[in-house]
Amino acid sequence: MGVHAMSQPEPTGRRYGRYVGILGILIVVLLAINTALTKPNGAAGIEPGRLLAPFAVPLARGDVNGDADYATRPNQGAAGKHPACSERGAGILNICELYEQGPVVLALFVDAGSCPQILSDFQALAPSFPGVRFVGVAIKGDREQLLKLMRARNLNIPIGFDSDGALASLYKLASCPQVSFAYPGGVVQSKALLERPTPARLRARVSELVRAARERGWRPRVS
Repeated sequence: MGVHAMSQPEPTGRRYGRYVGILGILIVVLLAINTALTKPNGAAGIEPGRLLAPFAVPLARGDVNGDADYATRPNQGAAGKHPACSERGAGILNICELYEQGPVVLALFVDAGSCPQILSDFQALAPSFPGVRFVGVAIKGDREQLLKLMRARNLNIPIGFDSDGALASLYKLASCPQVSFAYPGGVVQSKALLERPTPARLRARVSELVRAARERGWRPRVS
């Protein structure tokens, strides 16, 4: 019988001590994973200085149907057959078209709970900031329910409908609402808000966006 045929058993205390140590490491790893999945670590919208991801979606009140187009080149598979910035016309909300016109304040939201209240905040604030494009996009949900909500709140700001939820990944959505601020031309001006702000805070953020846009040479068009 060779010397490796049988080994001496470990003392009981050492054996169980090792298992307890391994179990402790596993618990720490599981807690870290749970934290990453339940908190918006790093998932905070598009970074300042980068361009808003292009997309085109049906307007909730329009007669256009279909999934979001977020292609950046022709024939980009699931992203779309045509570049998103080229998808324009009645019934379409195109983020490129909006940021070509002026600064943009964009809210991504789900049409349930208190999240859509940001739309009423936008509506109340919009008259104070001519030239700023306030816009919302509903992520998934039910279009008819969204229309009922819009009627109940008497909303007239542009609101799009992302039926398949593609923008959630595109915009690193991890909260509701997520509010982004962008200069004319689409460059993100500052970090996104990851919750509904107070009216005073929202007004302050939009005021800062307008001030910074003016420093870059933007002026609202006089109608």
